[in-house]
Amino acid sequence: MSTLDRTTRWLSALALTGTAFAVHAADVTIAYQTTVEPAKVAQADGAYEKASGAKIDWRKFESGAEVITAVASGDVQIGYVGSSPLAAAASRSLPIQTFLIAAQIGSAEALVVRNGAGIAKPADLAGKKIAVPFVSTTHYSLLAALKHWKIDPSKVQIVNLRPSEITAAWQRGDIDAAYVWDPALGKAKENGKVLVSSTDVAKWGAPTFDAWIVRKDFAEKNPRFVEQFARVTLKAYADYAANPKAFAAKAANVEKIARVTGSKPEEVAGLLTGNRYPLADEQARLLADATTKALTDTSAFLKDQGKVDALQPSYASYVSNRYAKAALK
Repeated sequence: MSTLDRTTRWLSALALTGTAFAVHAADVTIAYQTTVEPAKVAQADGAYEKASGAKIDWRKFESGAEVITAVASGDVQIGYVGSSPLAAAASRSLPIQTFLIAAQIGSAEALVVRNGAGIAKPADLAGKKIAVPFVSTTHYSLLAALKHWKIDPSKVQIVNLRPSEITAAWQRGDIDAAYVWDPALGKAKENGKVLVSSTDVAKWGAPTFDAWIVRKDFAEKNPRFVEQFARVTLKAYADYAANPKAFAAKAANVEKIARVTGSKPEEVAGLLTGNRYPLADEQARLLADATTKALTDTSAFLKDQGKVDALQPSYASYVSNRYAKAALK
């Protein structure tokens, strides 16, 4: 049994136990990833702690699958995940809710092919080794792209690697291509070219997004903390939306984002424009039928690919606009 299969079975069993963990707002563990986005400035500034009065333990993770595992264990109460691992977790009945859309993914995630690997067009991927973090948004996008190109995934060598492992494998010349996000994406671009980005895949009918999720037991006991978290995040998005160029040109913002994410300062401005960050009023609308449908469609795709065993009758209970609405007040 593979590591992925063991993790899947463990997550399913744990989710079904309904285990509750005693966590207080004064001691909150939050899982974040290296995605470049405006709220990383608020994170670096300690704005979440100031707004909530809570002591926050920020933990960096390399993939949504790892975040989901930590949330399932109770070690993490709030986490940043992509739509694919989120859909997989919901399909396995993990007690979570999506309370913010962190980013609608575009060119910030892409399939890069190595220079000299002999890949000039999609058909050339046959027989090549492509690295991707399994059950991630990039994994979902890769499979959707292959389906669009009518390429049987079994004809491609798809290997499961974390972003840092992708960078190491790329530098060794062990892989021909990778579908990933920054900073690994930027490193691959240094001697590779983008074959397709998630902007294109979204146009083909398979959009992806990043989201903030919360354990239901934590949210029920600490609704004010979740509301304050939403307010701080959405204020950062509003600050960026008011003048994106000025936000990205401010040296302090760039330094903070680069420090938190590990990206190169000179790449930050371009990476910020690679995604879209919905504001509070749009969040309240998105976190209803649109996100429920996205989770439903993504879960159905994952089931077709054999990544989840069963589907929920409805995914509505895994989405809540309560906290986005509170941010509007």
